[in-house]
This record gives sequence, C-alpha cells and structure tokens, in this order.
Amino acid sequence: MVTSPDHRENSDHDGQGCPFCDPDFSRVLAVNDLAIAILDGYPVSPGHTLILPKRHFASLFEATAEELAALFDLLDEVCRRLKTELQPDGFNIGINDGAAAGQTVFHLHIHVIPRYVGDCEDPRGGVRWVLPERAAYWASL
Repeated sequence: MVTSPDHRENSDHDGQGCPFCDPDFSRVLAVNDLAIAILDGYPVSPGHTLILPKRHFASLFEATAEELAALFDLLDEVCRRLKTELQPDGFNIGINDGAAAGQTVFHLHIHVIPRYVGDCEDPRGGVRWVLPERAAYWASL
C-alpha cells in the first residue's frame, strides 16, 4: 500500500466534489510525480484499476506531455504487476472522454481491465461493444 501521495499538489482546483482528487489511499497501487493508480471502486473484473493524473482535468487532450508520459509509465507498471499477481489472459484499456462517450467522473482516468479466458461467452470486439449493434463487424463478412 502507498501512503498519502500528495495527490493534490499539482491540482489546479480544490478537489471538492471530485472523488479522484481525494482518493481512498487504501486503494492506491502505484504513484509517481504526476499520476496515481487506484483499484476501481466498482470493478468489472479482479484487478480493475484506474490510472489518473494528480492534476484535475477531464479530457486526455488536456494532459501535458509530461502527464501523458507519467500516465503511461503507471499503465506499464500496473499491467506488469497485475500479470504477476493475477495472471490475466489479456487487458481492455480504455478512456471514456466526454459525456457522449460515457464519462461520469470528469477527472481523466484510464481503465485497466484484466480479462480472463471464459469471463464472457465471446470477447471478440472488446471495446467495440460500447455500440452493440455495430460491434460484431465479422458477422457481415
């Protein structure tokens, strides 16, 4: 467990009302200067993790180059750790960017969802299933 990672030191707002600006430190997996990795509070699979910047902003496109590097450094660290600890067979890695894309917490976060053989009947299409009527493109081939 990581103790208080000075999460708000790089934030440009006070964090009121944002659950990621005041995270539950018992869920922290990893931290670096600009980003933090926490276990998802509502996991869809064992090991479901969120990678988020310490600074509060909503969209990936608002991140600085340094923040992007920090986020992807933690993504790599978390995936390596999950591979060792939980031995998933794959990962879905995604970002809901904007309300139309399903974003409900407007603090950028990257979902890292470990996947396991047999966790669903047919995993083909992965993230394409956000629009189910268009997901199974192979059915029209």
